[in-house]
Amino acid sequence: MQKEIIRRPLVDDNNLPNTLHPIIKQIYARRGIKNEDELSLNLPKLLPLELLSGLKEGCEILFDAFAQQKKIFVVGDFDADGATSTALMMEALTLLGSTNHHFIVPNRFEYGYGLTPEIVDIAHARGAELIITVDNGISCIAGVTTAKALGLQVIVTDHHLQGEQLPPADAIINPNQHVCNFPSKALAGVGVAFYFMMAFRKHLRELGWYEERQMAEPNLAQLLDLVALGTVADVVPLDYNNRILVEQGIKRIRAGVTRPGIQALLEVANKTQAKLIASDFGFSLGPRINAAGRLDDMSFGINCLLASDLSTARAMAVELDGLNQSRREIEQGIQQEAERVLSQLSLTHAKSFASSELPNAISLFQPDWHQGVIGIVAGRLKEKFNRPSIVFAASDTTPNELKGSARSIIGLHIRDLLEHIDSQNPGVILKFGGHAMAAGLTIQAEHFEQFSSLFNQVAGEWLSEEDFQGKVFSDGVLGTEHLTLSFAQQLQDAGPWGQQFPEPVFDDHFNIVQQRIVGEKHLKLVVEKNDMVFDAIAFNVDLSVWPSSETKQVSLAYKLDINEFRGKQTVQFMVEHIAPC
Repeated sequence: MQKEIIRRPLVDDNNLPNTLHPIIKQIYARRGIKNEDELSLNLPKLLPLELLSGLKEGCEILFDAFAQQKKIFVVGDFDADGATSTALMMEALTLLGSTNHHFIVPNRFEYGYGLTPEIVDIAHARGAELIITVDNGISCIAGVTTAKALGLQVIVTDHHLQGEQLPPADAIINPNQHVCNFPSKALAGVGVAFYFMMAFRKHLRELGWYEERQMAEPNLAQLLDLVALGTVADVVPLDYNNRILVEQGIKRIRAGVTRPGIQALLEVANKTQAKLIASDFGFSLGPRINAAGRLDDMSFGINCLLASDLSTARAMAVELDGLNQSRREIEQGIQQEAERVLSQLSLTHAKSFASSELPNAISLFQPDWHQGVIGIVAGRLKEKFNRPSIVFAASDTTPNELKGSARSIIGLHIRDLLEHIDSQNPGVILKFGGHAMAAGLTIQAEHFEQFSSLFNQVAGEWLSEEDFQGKVFSDGVLGTEHLTLSFAQQLQDAGPWGQQFPEPVFDDHFNIVQQRIVGEKHLKLVVEKNDMVFDAIAFNVDLSVWPSSETKQVSLAYKLDINEFRGKQTVQFMVEHIAPC
């Protein structure tokens, strides 16, 4: 899809220190950094624990469980945020003195998302007395109700948006519940779990827990590698608070202070630990952990993160890498089929695809599509066509039900759209939940066409023609004097970059020296500007357009990267958009 390159306007950066490189100073100002204090990413700058609602109640309930040696079950989610949240909670409870805690992660193919009544029954059968949810629970009304009916206590820790009804939990810790005034609504599930454990450590200190047991108060900063991984992998906004958490986790990993599981995952991903950057979590580690939950059982990914020795972790990381390869193959097959459908079919709720007129929103289903990868495929379709996209697969547990995974574009809050459809058309959606840019839902198979029509209609009402035009935001042209390893390193060090704090993108025209396809669908380029040549790579290009022997000059929007091969470092452009000039 042809995209428009929009250069970010100059903004006032006089409040930032002149010691910064002028380009980086402007980049920071464009991303909302107002003063020098916001450049400090040290732990004391984190928002205070006291601002997060529910911590006091949660700590009191958990202390009672500790004191009475109650059996605690952590119930997680089957994505990278859920896996890191579960691993963090398990390790923190051990460090703080618990000896009677366990975890359950629902298998997505048997039980679906969150604390369902079925998962509660399993925990109860195993002797659970207290359930702590991580990265789920705020929408699990039936599950929490079942737990309370069985006499269990429940602490919900979550970050997803609250619905009209809250679960009847004993404590709810979630910055996005309506009564919570925590300034950062962007905490990932693992961030909420970290705050809870930090508060509980303080609670135990105030009650003399460590002195009574003659134990050292644990340093929970050792959990920040998990917090950083889960935060970036869940693609939550990197506001100031989250940037602190991610930066501190990255620093520990770079310094070699990390768990064997993360070290092993970095090894199989061929990433250098000392040169880790935030995007490595999202593109290399997160997908390998997610592969366990998408194709098999997320417990395996969690156990890799909890492995106590490198040998065990390496064996598990290799298996996760194999699952990720399988996931990619399945995903590619579904994506090709989805694109074939888009190019050949005329759906009842959309204009004819044969005339290259895309609908306002893409909604697709095939009976043989794999439930574990539909979210990734939806994301790929959203990126390619710049349309909110939902991909459905048949439920593995309930006949005639479809599970959908949604991804949205800038300008459309996907959970709000689903809530609007649900409120105006009761019964079309069985259940839903999510964020602004991603959501999940369940519908009856017989309602697919009706839902798709409504999805397309509401998206058209909520989005403007301008929203549908793909955009790449650029920080401008870099002079060739800045296309150096030194400046590329300065850009990396200026991070962490991520969601809503985007890595700088630059644009310019270049002459093509060489072009070829690598890895079946990626375009490898050598380009020239002012007698200087640079390597560039564009991923997942349109093979009907590239390579192009007729094209001698291109417009590139790119990120300035450092490529390392056989110990030699070179500047490389990571192409965000390419178009013939």
